[in-house]
Amino acid sequence: MKAKNPFFVKIKNAYINDICAILGVEKFKKNSIINDIKDLNNANKNEISFFNSIKYSDFLKKTKAKYIITNKKYKNLFNKNHWPIFVDNVLLSVSKITEFLYPDSLNDAVDLSLCAPKKKDYKKVKFGQNVLIGKKVKIGNYTLIGHNSIIESNVSIGSKCIIGNNVIIKNSILGNNVRVLDGAVIGKKGFGFFPEKTKNTRYPHIGMVIIDDNVEIGCNNTIDRGSLSNTIIGKNTFIDNQVHIAHNVNIGINCIITGQVGFAGSSKIGNKVSIGGQAGISGHLKIGNNVQIGGGSGVIKNIPDNSKVMGYPAKDIRKFLKENK
Repeated sequence: MKAKNPFFVKIKNAYINDICAILGVEKFKKNSIINDIKDLNNANKNEISFFNSIKYSDFLKKTKAKYIITNKKYKNLFNKNHWPIFVDNVLLSVSKITEFLYPDSLNDAVDLSLCAPKKKDYKKVKFGQNVLIGKKVKIGNYTLIGHNSIIESNVSIGSKCIIGNNVIIKNSILGNNVRVLDGAVIGKKGFGFFPEKTKNTRYPHIGMVIIDDNVEIGCNNTIDRGSLSNTIIGKNTFIDNQVHIAHNVNIGINCIITGQVGFAGSSKIGNKVSIGGQAGISGHLKIGNNVQIGGGSGVIKNIPDNSKVMGYPAKDIRKFLKENK
């Protein structure tokens, strides 16, 4: 499901030398216009990106981005098509540029436009008591919104969905036949910040949550929106109660995630993956297709397709069982 982000407004005109001035680096001779900031995988020629880890070298080779914020220790990885911008702290620099391009990106306050839904706008939608809806919310036919739930501005919900009681949805796009059970919070900012000597500096999150068709989200789940890219839940995936999905996580189709599982940011989960209760998935990992992860496991490395793992650190399940007879 591809969708344009309607939740954050970018400034109209930005140039590369505006960005250089903010970062305190040397300006370019040609002051090119910059259309947006995106990750390497999604950035185009006139968009700025960043490179901060050797594990993303393959994305660097394939990226269409011309201007890339990075550190001098990676300078030998860049080719003639790249115009690297060298800084000391890559992620802090990305945060500054994101806030410059999206001035409201740190504002995660309550949507003050909320009001009771008007029946004329949602003729084939059923609402419980005390439901509040923001501006320009789209809700498909035959969807039910439970008591005390809040749907903030510009959210899109498909047809034949069931949204439970006390649910909060913001910065999100939901497909058809999605079920969100009681108490879930979807689309809040992720846990991104920079610790400094006297304060913590928040990291802007301008992505969204995209939930595809026929997904079930359990009670009291928390699904964070993406920072620069999106948090995505694939078709037919079912997620049990009390699961946390951090920013930029991508979960494939037909996955089964049981209770109290936690996903750290930017991990990619393949198709038909099953994860047992209380397992933890570290950040920036790739879990292959048809993987089974036992309950209580701690996954700290990539897992190839068709694997069965368990334990901490997670290892092949036969080895784990042999060691723990």
